[in-house]
Amino acid sequence: MSEGTLYDTVWDRHKVADLPNGQDQLFIGLHLIHEVTSPQPFSELRERGIEVPYPERNVATVDHIVPTRPEGRERPLADESAEGMLTALERNTGESGIQFYGLDSEKQGITHVVAPELGLTQPGMTVVCGDSHTATHGAFGAIAFGIGTSQVRDVLASQCVAADKADVRRVEVDGRLGPGVHSKDLILKIIAELGVDGGVGYVYEYGGEAIRDLSMEERLAVCNMSIEGGARAGYINPDETTYEFLRGREFAPEGEAFEERKAYWESIKSDDDAEYDDVVNLDASDLEPMVTWGTTPGQAVGVSDPVPAPADLPEGKREAARTAQDHTGVEPGEPMAGYDIDVAFLGTCTNGRVSDFREAAAVLEGREVHDDVRALAVPGSQTVKSKLEAEGVDETFREAGFDWREAGCSMCLAMNDDSLEGDERCASSSNRNYVGRQGSKDGRTVLMSPAMVAAAAVEGEVTDVREMEVSA
Repeated sequence: MSEGTLYDTVWDRHKVADLPNGQDQLFIGLHLIHEVTSPQPFSELRERGIEVPYPERNVATVDHIVPTRPEGRERPLADESAEGMLTALERNTGESGIQFYGLDSEKQGITHVVAPELGLTQPGMTVVCGDSHTATHGAFGAIAFGIGTSQVRDVLASQCVAADKADVRRVEVDGRLGPGVHSKDLILKIIAELGVDGGVGYVYEYGGEAIRDLSMEERLAVCNMSIEGGARAGYINPDETTYEFLRGREFAPEGEAFEERKAYWESIKSDDDAEYDDVVNLDASDLEPMVTWGTTPGQAVGVSDPVPAPADLPEGKREAARTAQDHTGVEPGEPMAGYDIDVAFLGTCTNGRVSDFREAAAVLEGREVHDDVRALAVPGSQTVKSKLEAEGVDETFREAGFDWREAGCSMCLAMNDDSLEGDERCASSSNRNYVGRQGSKDGRTVLMSPAMVAAAAVEGEVTDVREMEVSA
């Protein structure tokens, strides 16, 4: 087993007890709540007469089901189910004394965007949420993972969760990313190399020159998709990039208290001689923009590389590749560059942050969305939206022909009106591309970076953004 890693240290310091079933009972520093996985747990607590003991360690927002068109957010929501979930969350958080950022809040947004930007997520924490992409928060040097509905109930009732400790794999990424290549490309490459089930039983510790060079928002994108590689969680050891991001955030400590916490955060980093259960080395020096060709994030290639022929893949992956290629309509041996698209979608907890929109705006400057493409820009939070509007970035999107929306999960999982229609092909900055994910069983989702989404929107087809002149 691993020894001396941040994961080991944080786990041990939050372990409350050894449970009879062999699991550990962990105290949870931060529990994030949204409208979809919380109604039943709150109802069960109410039926048992249990009150939430640590409301200050629970924070809620609404994201999955909210309409992103301004006119669609008027109450009651047009969708009765969505209105019911939102009403339940308002009631449950109000009765429990839990902070809730609702539709009337300037801080509403996707849980995994809101918590980092408010400074709620900090190094050394244990963070859980009834959502698989909770791994996002590992970018701060936190141990963060998604939990099921029954576990949401347990955390609300006790601020603890029963969990199995995982092995630790160090993913060492050497080299530096070239122009036009971003953190989304890096994590897609890691998943393509290790497989969508390669991380089963592990948490990933990301490190190396390429990881150290990333901004906090780029690190959040990497950790966000750890779950797509089968890992329970993914994290990056905190450093000056982490601390500077946190400094001045609403819920971060201030002054001397910040410096005291910083000293603690430094102390939990993985030891130089830490032992890992596995180590994987990759080189990002020659990495090019990545694009998925199939129906999993692991079915991805560089934009100029040929789509693999199923017969050339390991035997266990051939049938899945044939099925995926039949669905997406790609041709083995051909590159993804030139693949026609009908929809461009920018947003989500993976790539819905300020820097993501700035990168896309640099591509869109002075250009227009292709006549055959409908394009949506959905900020990950109202804070992100307000900041971009203050900078005038929204005008770049509007002038290019993008539909500029309110914050929410939107087309990532199509639990509102934002969805693919029929067999539309979508260039998406989201994290999942399985059949039906974006609302249509016949729709095709092609994952890529925000800059690549913008390039595809302009050209009407998958395009290597490095071949386009981009504003500084």
